[in-house]
Parts: sequence; structure tokens; C-alpha cells
Amino acid sequence: MTTATGTVVPGPATGDGTGWSTGGDVRERRDVREWARRAGALSPVLAVLALLLVPGGGGGSQGGTGGSGTIADAASGLLVLVCLVRVMRSGARPLSRLAAVVFGLPVFGVCLAAITSHDPGASLPGVARYLQIFVLVPAAVLLMIRDRRDFAVVAWALVGLALIEGGVGVVQYLTGTGASYQGEDIRAVGTFGATDVMGMATVVSYGVVVATGLALGGRAGRARTAALVCAGLLFLPLVLSFSRGAWIATVLACGIQLVLAGLRRAARVTLAAAALGVVLVGGFGVGGDMVKERVGSITQVTAAPDQSVTDRYTMWAAAGRMWSGEPLTGVGLKGFPAYRDSNASLALSSGSDTAGAGAAFARQPLLSPHNMYLLVLSEQGLIGLLALAGGWVALLVAALRRRRLGPDCALVAVGLLSWQLIDFFYADIGGPSTVLMSVVFGLAAWWSLTEVSRA
Repeated sequence: MTTATGTVVPGPATGDGTGWSTGGDVRERRDVREWARRAGALSPVLAVLALLLVPGGGGGSQGGTGGSGTIADAASGLLVLVCLVRVMRSGARPLSRLAAVVFGLPVFGVCLAAITSHDPGASLPGVARYLQIFVLVPAAVLLMIRDRRDFAVVAWALVGLALIEGGVGVVQYLTGTGASYQGEDIRAVGTFGATDVMGMATVVSYGVVVATGLALGGRAGRARTAALVCAGLLFLPLVLSFSRGAWIATVLACGIQLVLAGLRRAARVTLAAAALGVVLVGGFGVGGDMVKERVGSITQVTAAPDQSVTDRYTMWAAAGRMWSGEPLTGVGLKGFPAYRDSNASLALSSGSDTAGAGAAFARQPLLSPHNMYLLVLSEQGLIGLLALAGGWVALLVAALRRRRLGPDCALVAVGLLSWQLIDFFYADIGGPSTVLMSVVFGLAAWWSLTEVSRA
């Protein structure tokens, strides 16, 4: 404090541990420096997210393990290398026994499928891809995160990425520069392009789920308000993605978060979200009849399915026939395209049409069943599916059991895992956005598998 003579004397402690009086602006600067320091320590993780914004990163949404690598994939390799150096320098055991089991089982399943494959040489790229996405990168993210604040930095980075991609998508819709949809270049795809129409939808869905978890689990204040605003802003690009799978997974994942946060709050937020949807779609006409038609097509799975639904069901049936022929180990990694035609019916088309967002018209081949569970079952068999999906279920159960330790982190982790496991019924790995999935698994794994003190 300052005396009448102008002398500065020590004042009461204000929570900064120095014993000197500090104002709100000083605390804010200190918080900014703390966030900057943590962002620097987490820069290998944040670099993977930032480089997803680079357009034309290569690889399409072919599914499976197809597509070339991206600059974000290269950054994920650097992330693993940095993490390995840190672990070697520390000399401590990096993973708990549970974490070692969760990350070790997929290694066993993938390697077994490659060894028993009809063409082991062709399966090797699939081994590398599966280990990257489901073992190495998630484990590296888990080890890079040290505490709840690091968790928050990565979570807010996901929201920021979603806002940028979503903003690009909205501009694409308004200016007619998006991917082709029903003869018009209006589909919001962000920087991912027409060959990965699920890329922006996935990123924006992650952002909605993270923002919802932070808003429901955080304490009242500017952070909660900011999370609510971000969730509302991301609603629009999610709608304009015209992705039925992303819509379904997001609604169900956010519904799970709302139920865990309390039934009364769930009812209030549901009403607010419904009102926002009515205002945007009904009042302002965002998406108009196309959104209504897309929503209505979700229920037309047997009566009058469109060609994309027919193709999906046909590939699902083909994957089931592959598995019945090799029930334990499957036909081998990257084996679905080779066995597709011999197991699919004549209802399967030759591919899907892609155009717009700066790309010329192209016919994209259907190289996976667009169902992660059936892809793993057909290529890795029952052993591979139990090893891989068993770890995902273990993460979700552990995250649910720990929700009393901190509602904000718990709701984010449960929401992300729920979204991913639901979306896997309609999608699989493939395309530039796949590496983001590995970061999400790592973020959720930190909450599920590491020692966390009560908030």
C-alpha cells in the first residue's frame, strides 16, 4: 500500500505469493505469461493442430489407411520424437500399467493381422498408420500434458482450430466456393477440400463438444461465458457441413455431457439449443430446404435411401463377408480394397463424385466400409477388434469413473470419446483430419489413465 508520504510498504497478500499488493491488470499479465509458458512447453502438440490449417495437405477421405501423408502427420512424428527424448532424459517409467495395457493391446492386434495377412508386404504401411494414430501419438500427447492447465491449453486450442475452420466453412457457403452439394458449391469443408468433406465437420464437432464440456463443467466466469459463445458460433458451420454422421455424433455426445452435468441443466441447454436451431435454420434460412432434406434423409435408411446410403450398406455387407471368411485375424491390413469387389453386390457404385472448393470434378473410389468397427473386423478380425475397441471402451469407462475429480476435464474427455465411438459407426480413419483424432485420443487418455488430484 502507499502511505500519505508516498512510501510503498508491503500490503496484504493477494494470492500471488509475493506479499505485495497487485491489481487486476497485473494478475491478468501473469496469467497471460503462464499460458504462454505452457503453450511453449506444449508446442509440439499445438503444432500438429496448427498445421491442419494448411490447405491441400494431401490424402483424401478414402478411408482405411489410404491417402498420402500430410505436413500435420510429419509434425506428429516430431511430437513423438520430442516426447521420446524427454522420457529418456527423465529416466522415469513413462506409463502406468493400465496405460501400457491400453496402448499395448492394439500393437499386438495390428502386428498379428499383418503377419497373418495374405500379403504381409502390402500390410506394412497399415501397421505404421495404425500405430501412429492409436498408439504413438496418443501416448506422446498423454506424456506431454502435465496437469489440468495443460489439458485446458490443448482443449482451448481444439476450440480455436474449430473456430478458424468453421469460419472458413461459413465463408465458403456464403460465397459459393465450398464443395459441391446437390449441384451447388456450398458445402462447408474448411481448408480440407472436396476430397475430405468430413474434415471440417470433424474439427468443428470436436470444438462443439469441448466447448460444451468446458461450459458445463467450469466455474461461473469469463471462461464459461467464452465456452458458451464458442459452442453457439460453431453450431452454424456444423450445420453447413451437411454431414449427417457428424450431426448425429455431436447431438448424442453433447446429450451425454448434459445428462452427466445434471438433468435440470440438460433441459435448459436443450431448449436453448433448439431455439438457436429454429432461429438459424427456420428464421434466417441458413441451409434452408437442403438442411431439412438432409435431416429427413437420416430416417430414410430402408424406404428410399440415396446412393451414398446404398453404397455404405453394400460395403458393410462386404466387410461382414470378409470377416466370416477370416473370423480371427481378418484379411489383413489394407486388404479391404482388394477383397471388396469379390464380396460386394452389384448395388455398389464405382465411387463418389467430388468437386468444388478449388478442385476439379473427380471420381473418388470407395476403399473402405466407412465404419471403423467393420473395417477393423474385416482386416484384423475379432482379435484385432477386441484389442483396439477394448482400449477405447476402457478409456471411456475410466473417464466416467473419474468425473468427480473434476467436472470440466471429465466432461470434455467423456464427450470426445463418446463422439468418436459414435462417429465410428459412420466413418473410419483416412484423410488429413485423421491425425487430429490421435491428439483427441491422447487428450482423453491423459484424463483416463494418469494420476489426477481432486479439483
